[in-house]
Amino acid sequence: MSLNNICTIWSPRLLSVMRFMSGLLFMQHGTAKLLGIPQMQMFAKLQPFSLSWIAGVMELIGGALLLIGLFTRPVAFLLSGLMAFAYFISHAPRGFYPIINAGELAALYCFVFLYISAAGGGSWSVDALRKRA
Repeated sequence: MSLNNICTIWSPRLLSVMRFMSGLLFMQHGTAKLLGIPQMQMFAKLQPFSLSWIAGVMELIGGALLLIGLFTRPVAFLLSGLMAFAYFISHAPRGFYPIINAGELAALYCFVFLYISAAGGGSWSVDALRKRA
């Protein structure tokens, strides 16, 4: 079996792994903001219905949906937009370069989610199970 064949076989599976890990890591932002897990001082007095609180709801629910691969394309597209918005509202005013304005994670999430919205959930997702049924 050639390397090209191995890559072809594993590509949809690794897409699922990337989607799963991105959702899991992203969901932590929502749990920290809304549930206090892990407890972070900067989110201790988060006001309900503030921009950060609304982002937390999207991070928690969207991250969970990405984690299981349900409604993957629209959720990933929505989260990509959320991260673009977060970058330009919170990070870009602090400087042009993401390394200086601490926006590299927001930019990376934005483009990973944009890719997932185009590529789908991969073979290990609830979306894939729903297609088979």
